[in-house]
Amino acid sequence: MSALLEVESVSKAFSGIPVLEGVSLSLAAGRVLGLVGENGAGKSTLMNVLGGVVFPDTGEVRLAGDEYRPRGPAEAMARGVAYIHQELNLLPNLSVAENLFLPRLPRRGLLMDRRRLEALARERLLAVGLDVSPWALVGDLGPGARQLVEIARALAADARVVILDEPTTSLTAPEAERLFALVRRLRDEGRGLVYISHALGDVLRLADDVLVLRDGEVVGSGPASGFDEARLITLMVGRSVDTVYPARAEAPPGEPALDVSGLGRGGAFRDVSLTVRRGEVVGLAGLMGAGRTELLRAIFGLDPPDSGEVRVHGRPLRPGPREAIARGVALVTEDRREDGLVLDATIADNLALASLPAHARGGWIDQRALAQALAAQAAAVRLDAPAGLGRPARTLSGGNQQKAVLGKWLLGRPSVVLLDEPTRGIDVGAKQHVYRLVADLAGGGAAVLLASSEIEELLGLADRVLVLRRGSVVDELCRAEFDRERILAAALGVAPAGGRS
Repeated sequence: MSALLEVESVSKAFSGIPVLEGVSLSLAAGRVLGLVGENGAGKSTLMNVLGGVVFPDTGEVRLAGDEYRPRGPAEAMARGVAYIHQELNLLPNLSVAENLFLPRLPRRGLLMDRRRLEALARERLLAVGLDVSPWALVGDLGPGARQLVEIARALAADARVVILDEPTTSLTAPEAERLFALVRRLRDEGRGLVYISHALGDVLRLADDVLVLRDGEVVGSGPASGFDEARLITLMVGRSVDTVYPARAEAPPGEPALDVSGLGRGGAFRDVSLTVRRGEVVGLAGLMGAGRTELLRAIFGLDPPDSGEVRVHGRPLRPGPREAIARGVALVTEDRREDGLVLDATIADNLALASLPAHARGGWIDQRALAQALAAQAAAVRLDAPAGLGRPARTLSGGNQQKAVLGKWLLGRPSVVLLDEPTRGIDVGAKQHVYRLVADLAGGGAAVLLASSEIEELLGLADRVLVLRRGSVVDELCRAEFDRERILAAALGVAPAGGRS
């Protein structure tokens, strides 16, 4: 098959640090290329080259046999290459139709032709199977619908190459399946697709070919049929990963550290009671919308509850993040970029955010002691920042951004840690380190409440699992009772096979 897109010996360095070294790939029309690698392996930089965000230092790119060197994302899109980022580039305060056709809005004279815009938008929405009004505000749509709007936007520009970067990160299982069906249809239409994901099973399901990056170099490529998850992991991290979840010493949990009694908030959750003891990891399972995130935010005081009480080490916790931090409670939020980091601030400033008072002397920050603590904390969470902690946090890879969020909270030595999807969108190597940090927290006597949409993650880390459905706790399992089917059945509200309820 003739190549639609060819990348030959592309290299790129930032501030003298190599990010890509001699990368080559070929993408044919009607094929899906699965691109995998750890965070920091060079995937985003390679895609930014294709998307016109950065220029390569050396190497050549050809599109349908012609030289391809776009001078920006707009030119890349005009040439037929659409890069759909993990953080979608939509304008939430504009309508779906306006987002689809900016900056090429149909006009009648000097005015926008609303009738023609609506007709064109309906045609594109139909093409991706999205049943929403063209005049709905993008900000009012859910993550799955926004993802499809972004793809429809690429189709509106008649993209021949579509790059999807972690497209299922915020999607429910049904939304992900709908996306997979669309990817297959676009492939069958003759488009070339690059699919980037840390969900290796999804990559192997969808991809015709696979390319593996490690430290900016290609370490494996070929037909997807020649790979399995174990081989992909070994290529990605450079070693075999035999045990994903760390072993923990069998020790009875200590005294209650977090007590939640009859907690409720609006339509998010109601009458939730739970206890997490020192040295214990309690998992929160449930479908998207079950109330897991809302519950953690209410416990921390970001969204004060309407009813109920939270106690930390036996004493009532007044609602509010300032009080929670002072009492040793930490919250690692679901969205690290929106809620966990100040992206334009330095890595050092982000690490110090939650524990500055502990480094104050007479109202002044002890800069030397703080710098030493930050360096030690960065090393403790294995934060890979080769250009130093003085760089903006946005320059870090996704996995290292997550480590920075964890490091920020762990620097304050919390006794109660609330984790909301702590491994979302990070690679297997970074996940393993997060799992080790969770085990170390529990081993050090902290109480950990962990919300995750990955059942295997809960089974691998938790001592107990609570299942939420429509804002209520509907089941509780201790480790000896762990059963994937039972958890899923409780989350769905159906009886598992065998008749248990």
